[in-house]
Amino acid sequence: MICIDGGAQSGSGTILRYGVSLASLLGKEIEIVNIRAKRAKPGLRPQHLASVMACKQMTCGKVEGAEVGSGQIIFRPTSNIKGGNYSWDIGTAGSTTMLAMTILPLAIFADRPSTFRIEGGLFQDHAPSAFHTRDILFSTLKRMGIEAAFKLIRPGYVPKGGGMIEVRVNPIADRIKPLKLLDRGRIAELGGIALSSHLEQQDVSERMAQSCSQVLRKREQRARIETVYDTTSYQKGAALFLWARTDTGCTIGSDMAGKVGRSSEKIGRYVARTLLEDVDAHSTVDRYLADQLIIYAALADGVTEYIIPELTDHVRTNLWLVEEILGAKTSIAGSKVRIEGVGYIRGSVPV
Repeated sequence: MICIDGGAQSGSGTILRYGVSLASLLGKEIEIVNIRAKRAKPGLRPQHLASVMACKQMTCGKVEGAEVGSGQIIFRPTSNIKGGNYSWDIGTAGSTTMLAMTILPLAIFADRPSTFRIEGGLFQDHAPSAFHTRDILFSTLKRMGIEAAFKLIRPGYVPKGGGMIEVRVNPIADRIKPLKLLDRGRIAELGGIALSSHLEQQDVSERMAQSCSQVLRKREQRARIETVYDTTSYQKGAALFLWARTDTGCTIGSDMAGKVGRSSEKIGRYVARTLLEDVDAHSTVDRYLADQLIIYAALADGVTEYIIPELTDHVRTNLWLVEEILGAKTSIAGSKVRIEGVGYIRGSVPV
């Protein structure tokens, strides 16, 4: 049995989600204790429970302790990962993208193509946005040989949720390819999306885009930001996403969701400044992709290297987790992350 302390490192839900995901790939029983011990509301929340139950369903496994508030689970997957059509409703504004990231590694090595429809939140603090997941993470994974498509069907925000995404994944033919991103190059293009739901009369999308552009212009940078006014969401809400593409193929993103009391102008300024901070760090990935890539690099066949803008708790946690569960070798030298992948193939880890 794999035993993991969910209160170690960041003590976040990341340990739970990637723990059950990697155990599913290995077909090994895992016990996770002290789940989210360092969070204000420790234990399983609805979005974390949904991730566990999704892995259970895809592996025809069994789980003990799977209830909201639980601080300990034992998960027993089978060795078979079933692709196919799935639909999950988190039931709250819990992050759909985090659930998608939990099951994506399973789908990559499933027995057939998979389609997931997930309902919940798409844009909120402390979770990857739907735009970043689609345009940064999924586009980077394509370079590693991973065929995954992401579709935003309906926006969803805190507190009602009700948003929906669809993810389609083709199983990989052999192994995940390693990735070398060591030269950021120069910015070749800047773009973004300013989305708001039921807020057209307040010009929210336009105001976010204008505020973002004002910050960029001070640095002699210009972005093509699409303004979108949505009427399908179950409630009012907003999100701004900005991306930079370099002449060496790196993509760097920044985003922020709307919130009561958070002005459109504040969102625009924050998103622009955050992206410029990561660009100024000469990193080849942004602060979010830096930790999101780790699990795929650890599964890949070969050495992955990239430059991060800062060493976050999530980077430390994910590096620790792939060492503990997969036995991957990792190192950080300055701002360069190096991960020796284990060359995972369906059903086993090569020795």
